[in-house]
Amino acid sequence: MKHIAVYCGSSKGDEEFFSEYAKQLAQVMHKNNLSLVYGGGNVGLMGVIADEMLRLGGEVIGVIPKQLFEYEVGHKGITELIVVGNMHERKMKIFELCDACIAMPGGVGTMEEIFEAFTWTQLGFHRKPVGVLNVNGFYNLLDDLLNNMVQHKFLKQEHKSVLLFDENPESLVDRIINYKFEYKDKWL
Repeated sequence: MKHIAVYCGSSKGDEEFFSEYAKQLAQVMHKNNLSLVYGGGNVGLMGVIADEMLRLGGEVIGVIPKQLFEYEVGHKGITELIVVGNMHERKMKIFELCDACIAMPGGVGTMEEIFEAFTWTQLGFHRKPVGVLNVNGFYNLLDDLLNNMVQHKFLKQEHKSVLLFDENPESLVDRIINYKFEYKDKWL
């Protein structure tokens, strides 16, 4: 385990604790000799986590579409900034570079990214741990929705359990580092 992809908002949200958790996650990752792979932005929680990793002397790899780079939201101070053609290429490159994924609070882009990684796990396309940092209960409703899917038999409990929910950055990273896949993919 070397690189963790962190999906998070291009906004900082409405409360300071979102930024504090981004910093805490960076600190835990750095303490565990993990590098950050992320969307390459200098704004929002993306900028917060990247800046904290850099402050600590950690490696930060950003992947950003050319159009967003041209809007000048690309972080120019990170270890490596990879400019790609579009959002599909961005998601694929981030996923290729990472050994695990974590979603922090964010919007629909964050949801799309973490759900894609989660879906690929369910289908057996990879065995990378996928986690959700449930900052101050931000993702409680998502957990409820997934439980509803299980209840109505649109999602198996064993597949839902692959998405690691945790409110603590340190325990989430520890669970990801030590995760063992113990289920068969959706089609077996």
